[in-house]
Amino acid sequence: MNEEYDVIVLGTGLTECILSGIMSVNGKKVLHMDRNTYYGGESASITPLEDLYKRFKIPGTPPESMGRGRDWNVDLIPKFLMANGQLVNMLQLTEVTRYMDFKMIEGSFVYKGGKIFKVPSTEAEALASGLMGLFEKRRFRKFLLSCTTFDEKDPKTLEGVDPKKTTMRDMYKKFDLGQDVIDFTGHALALYRTDDYLDQPCLETINRIKLYSESLARYGKSPYLYPLYGLGELPQGFARLSAIYGGTYMLNKPIEEIVFENGRVIGVKSEGEVARCKQLICDPSYVPNQVTKVGQVIRVICILSHPIKNTNDVNSCQIIIPQNQVNRKSDIYVCMISSAHNVAAQGKYIAIVSTTVETSDPEREIKPALELLEPVEQKFVSISDMYAPTDLGTESQVFISRTYDATTHFETTCDDIKDIYKRMMGSEFDFEEMKRKKCDIFGEDQ
Repeated sequence: MNEEYDVIVLGTGLTECILSGIMSVNGKKVLHMDRNTYYGGESASITPLEDLYKRFKIPGTPPESMGRGRDWNVDLIPKFLMANGQLVNMLQLTEVTRYMDFKMIEGSFVYKGGKIFKVPSTEAEALASGLMGLFEKRRFRKFLLSCTTFDEKDPKTLEGVDPKKTTMRDMYKKFDLGQDVIDFTGHALALYRTDDYLDQPCLETINRIKLYSESLARYGKSPYLYPLYGLGELPQGFARLSAIYGGTYMLNKPIEEIVFENGRVIGVKSEGEVARCKQLICDPSYVPNQVTKVGQVIRVICILSHPIKNTNDVNSCQIIIPQNQVNRKSDIYVCMISSAHNVAAQGKYIAIVSTTVETSDPEREIKPALELLEPVEQKFVSISDMYAPTDLGTESQVFISRTYDATTHFETTCDDIKDIYKRMMGSEFDFEEMKRKKCDIFGEDQ
């Protein structure tokens, strides 16, 4: 402990573990501590099932019909990876993929008028889809083509639209798209949680639609991937990366105090000893006086004995309920995975509903989603506060991550990682910097 480090990281959430890995690959001396006995922090996967019952204070033990407790790995924060997204890019460059296996999510659905429809993933599906009328399908196809062939370096590819000035609302008007199509494009393809994006320049939205269709093109059925044995595998994979480059890990380490001198962090005190550092990365729970509450998320973990109705009995899927469909300001998400991903007992399914809280009765807000899942065998409800740092770290050199939001993909988490990196290093994050720098992988292939 009584050593000097370049960076100390507190908490083993995904954001912290990825940053710890990046800093180690960059040649920095890293000490990584967590007061918990397990990896993952807020984004852990809980096993066995008995631990989930205890965590949510549900009396008794899981019924025998749930199978062996050890067969369960239940994510507290459900998210999928975009096949062509930033996190997959990070996993491939760092070769963390060698520690994990991924499976494709079988379908992506969107809610319209009380029913769910598959988000079309091929031209044939688009033509057969009940989401739009015939003429609308043609206009939508033109719009999609325009987005996917757009090249930022050659603005002419957008045929007279200035992507930095034209709003998305005007872009939809140009292609004469109706409200239902706008809903599912903005929320199921561009994955916006609210409609604020409509009055922003269309560049960001077009890039998001491109990411969706490129991710889809990689595997064909949906743009999403999910790790076998649950999301808890992700932080552990990046922790291994950090360890290979000399990072030191300590779990179950009580943090007594973050030590400052003249307003700058100089170390962390644990069990009477002080480890010194130049910079500190941590999640909001370690510095409650340097964060502000920016909202709440409700998540409901549901155990089912059946696939979700009207999904063609797939063993994994995502359903997005656009806010306009249920008179809300933000979308409701449903993620479903099953025994096919080694996270549940045979024949069982885990569906997790999440959304940003808007009223004083959060459980009522997610009723439309729960109705899609009936009958539910057991549910676990959590309402958590979301925090953002009030201190950017310029003076203090303390860099705080944001709480995970209600979205069901990791793009916002990756944006946070890039933002922290820029504040710490003073330069833009470059994916190339994550490439493994050594040929000798210590004893891994023996």
